[in-house]
Amino acid sequence: MIRSEIVEYVEREIIPRYDGFDRAHQRDHAYMVVERSVELATRLDVNCEMAYVVAAYHDTGLAVGRDVHHTESRRILLEDETLKCWFTEEQIATMGDAVEDHRASSKHPPRSVYGRIVAEADRLIEPRTILRRTVQYTLANHPELDREEGYLRLVEHMREKYDYGGYLKLWIEQSDNACRLEELRRIIANKAELRRLYDEIYDYETANNNANN
Repeated sequence: MIRSEIVEYVEREIIPRYDGFDRAHQRDHAYMVVERSVELATRLDVNCEMAYVVAAYHDTGLAVGRDVHHTESRRILLEDETLKCWFTEEQIATMGDAVEDHRASSKHPPRSVYGRIVAEADRLIEPRTILRRTVQYTLANHPELDREEGYLRLVEHMREKYDYGGYLKLWIEQSDNACRLEELRRIIANKAELRRLYDEIYDYETANNNANN
């Protein structure tokens, strides 16, 4: 399905970049997006190698900064001369657009099926995973916030992104994200349950951080 030389290159040169990112964007996240992207590409009968590459590169721009990571990820992909060994200029341009379009807060829909695939794959709507990644991101990027301030940030983020009227958009009907999004919204509406899960995850993550320091 995917040529071994492409996999070997990505595993050697691209995936290791995620080791330097926050805990919500480590290799496990990259592999999850890759796996889901290839699965969706197979279902939609489109080029799995292109979907694989887009997924592998989608967050590499975090090395520059979160606010610009989507455009920087596109730049990194487009400037990678090695990809010309396997893809045409048109395919590379399409993959670059898809990488840029994956961001949840994008103001426009993805320009191609590959953008829709990686955007959907990047949105694993598994409530506990989303809450955990939000706590991990806050601990890594806002260490000045205490437990209560971190909880307020989580609540605000959940409402802005995942609640009814939030900016998150789902692009592929074949994905099972829609049902899971409804489950997350029920948790957001249940303040006691949301707080219980937050405290449980916060305690685990802070204990883990202290053990690793």
